[in-house]
Amino acid sequence: MLPMLHLTSLGIVLYAFWLLLSGYFEPFLLAAGAGSALCVVLLSRRMRIVDREGHPIQMIVSVVSYWPWLIKEIAKSAWDVSRIIVDPRLPISPTLVRFRPTQKSQVGLATHANSITLTPGTITVEATQDEFLVHALTRAAGAGVIDSEMDRRVSRVESYR
Repeated sequence: MLPMLHLTSLGIVLYAFWLLLSGYFEPFLLAAGAGSALCVVLLSRRMRIVDREGHPIQMIVSVVSYWPWLIKEIAKSAWDVSRIIVDPRLPISPTLVRFRPTQKSQVGLATHANSITLTPGTITVEATQDEFLVHALTRAAGAGVIDSEMDRRVSRVESYR
């Protein structure tokens, strides 16, 4: 059974999402949105379909500190890819690299694989529990994903479970 704090946070997130999508702030509609969020939380609890991995509030502090770092890495990589595109010699050297991620959970593996794909110049082609296959635009970018700072930071986020 999930703790009350977990269910309360789920209700708040659902209600905030409803407000974001509806854009209406009339009393009746605000109450209807709150009632809908409450019904979903109660039904989800009864059906036991919400777990700590599906709504990981225990990771919120570490995730919020990871996002700025990831945005900075995306910007740096976008700049590098832009320089490669503008260079008339197109100094690309496409490569595929395989490496073992250090994450243990599905959330950690998905976060790591998606972070690699969000970073321009790299894409996660295959992701399993034991190994990632990553395509990189340059050999340097390919070498950069092996035993990387991203891997360490995602593992740190994952450790707040």
